[in-house]
Order: sequence, then structure tokens, then C-alpha cells
Amino acid sequence: MKAFIKQSALVLGGALLSFQVMAQIEPKGFSINGKVKNGSKGEKVILSQSTAAGSSVKLDSAQIGADGSFTLKGVDKDRGSFFTVNIADRQKFPLLVEGGETFNIIADGTTRDDKGNGGNVSVTGSKNMEYYAKVDQLMQAFAAKVTGWNEQYATAEEKKDSKKIQEIQQAYQAAEKERVTALRQMIPEMGTSLIALFAANNFLTPESDLDVLKKLADDYSKVEPVPTLAKGFIGSVKRMAGLAVGEQAPDFTLNSPEGKQIALSSLRGKYVLIDFWASWCGPCRMENPNVVRMYGKFKDKGFDIFGVSLDDNEKAWKTAIERDKLTWLHGSELKKWNSGVAQSYGVNAIPATFLLDKDGKIIAKNLRGAALETKLTELLGAQ
Repeated sequence: MKAFIKQSALVLGGALLSFQVMAQIEPKGFSINGKVKNGSKGEKVILSQSTAAGSSVKLDSAQIGADGSFTLKGVDKDRGSFFTVNIADRQKFPLLVEGGETFNIIADGTTRDDKGNGGNVSVTGSKNMEYYAKVDQLMQAFAAKVTGWNEQYATAEEKKDSKKIQEIQQAYQAAEKERVTALRQMIPEMGTSLIALFAANNFLTPESDLDVLKKLADDYSKVEPVPTLAKGFIGSVKRMAGLAVGEQAPDFTLNSPEGKQIALSSLRGKYVLIDFWASWCGPCRMENPNVVRMYGKFKDKGFDIFGVSLDDNEKAWKTAIERDKLTWLHGSELKKWNSGVAQSYGVNAIPATFLLDKDGKIIAKNLRGAALETKLTELLGAQ
């Protein structure tokens, strides 16, 4: 299941925010007129801005009036930034800002529960937020399905019901394809807007959508001045384009669970599967039994695996390796989505895999299940 692009909520910035680029762009102010349905007079509403380091900076605050209203003001310095509105620490929601907008907000003022109830918000006055609402609806519907599948998978795994596990995986793949198709169709409508960058960064992949990504990057390169985040996106797409089948895989060195440094280049002479995963990624864990089977079948025929974890919790990482019986090589920076290796490979969703030949060149990407077995059999022969 792709992902663990973040199952229950959209991610503000993701890899985009990791690019710290200075841009000469004229700052532009924006304003917010809001109303809270379930707020009390005097409760505080805070406007903050996301930073490249993943933290936030408070920019303005206001108290809710007797009629539930509040006003806030801010300044965007980059022609496209991610802000957050926090209502009394009960409801937080994103604001995609390019500067010059007057946002009109109607919010529940409640927390959204695990089933998606509550926490509703309507934001008008912005093309970015209109499209964000559409993307959020797709995400929430998909997240609800993933929650159900994860529960079913746990039961099926306990019962060793391989047929049910396969049904869950097939249902996921069909729903994922439907969701990504809908998102892919929206992006051309978004033009060179912040929401286009957000959607492309979070939901498109270079192996399936490189032409779309290149087109968006090219469109942004013609904008004057180029927005700060767009500069990072353009650079990211250039790196993605460099990781096409036939290209040399970038070398990297990671610490193993035992603290030993392992270089990808040390595996030259073998066919190598680079497997980007994480202990918290349900789809990755679902795929692990298949990868274990492939490793057992081909490890003595010149095949190896280098598992690159996007964990940030060392104990969870090590526990998942042991529990899933992943006996191949592993490494991690323990930086989650800020992994430099993941960024160098253009990974913005997991599981993600790269199959390399004996010289370290990419010969296939994102092979899983039967497709992986077919390719390895083609390369190494049946056992």
C-alpha cells in the first residue's frame, strides 16, 4: 500500500520543506476571517508557519468572540508557504498560502476522531484551499479503508489466512490506483500553484508519473520569480529523472542495527534489491512475508537485499526486523522522511524498491509480489 505517504492526514511540505532555498520574492500579506461553531468566548486561535526543520513559528493569535468569530493576519515571504491554524488546541488544520488572500473559515472547533468524525472545516477565498479540500476528501476516504484493511490483515495474519491477505492486498491496490488516478487528473487543473506542488510531492511517483512531474517542474521554472518551494521541487525532479531504469544507483553508507557501517557498493557482483520500508508502514509489513520468501529462494544464487528503514525509533525498527524475520542487510538514518538516502532516490512513499544489476545499475523499480518473483526467476533461474 503506497502509503505511507501518511495514512490519516495530509502532510504539509514533506520533502519539499527540506529544501532551504533563499529567494528574492516580495512579501505579501494575507488575512483570515473565521468563525468557530463550538468555541467559547476568550478561547485562543493561533496562526503558525511550518519551517524547513519540521517545527513551527507562531505568527499571530486572536481570541474567539462571543459570536464565535476571530481574525488573524500573516505574511507570506516565499510565494507559497504552509501555515497552520490552531483552535484552542482542539482543532488544527493547514492553510496553503501564496500571499494576498482573504480566507474565510468556518470550523467545528472539535477534534477529528479515528473514524473521521468531527474536525470539519470550510475554507474559501483560495484556489489552493478549494483543491486541498478535494484532496483531503480522497485521503480521508482512503484512510478509512486502510484502517479496516489493517485490522483485517492482523486477523488474517494471526490465522495464517494467506488467501485473505492476498484479497486485502488486491483491494488496496485497486483503491490506490483509483485514488492516484483521480489526483493525477487534478494536477493539470491546479497550474503553478502551491497545491500542485503539494499534490505532486505527496502522491506522484517518478516511475509512474515522471512526465507529469517534469511538466510541472518545467512550468514552474518559467515563473518569475520562482517560488522558494518550487526551486526545491525542480531540483528534486531532476534527481528523480536521474534514477531511471538503466542509470547508476547512487551509492550510500548506512549504520546497521548493530552499529556497523554498510555501503551499497559493497554488494557489487550481486543482484541487489534496495527495499525502502519502515516498522510503522502497514503496507510494507504486509509485503515482508513475500520478500522473505524471495530472499530464501534466491539468496544463494547471487541475490541480496539492502533494507533502508525510514524509522525514527531504533527499538521499533529492530523489533520489526526480528518479528518479520528479515535476515538480510539493514540500515537507517533514523530520520523518517528526512532520510537523505530516501531523498536521493526520490522516495516519497513506501514501500519502494529498486532492483540493481551486478554493476549497481537500476534494472527495475517497485517490483512486488509475483512481479518480483518473475523478474528474479528471469535473472537467476528457477530454484
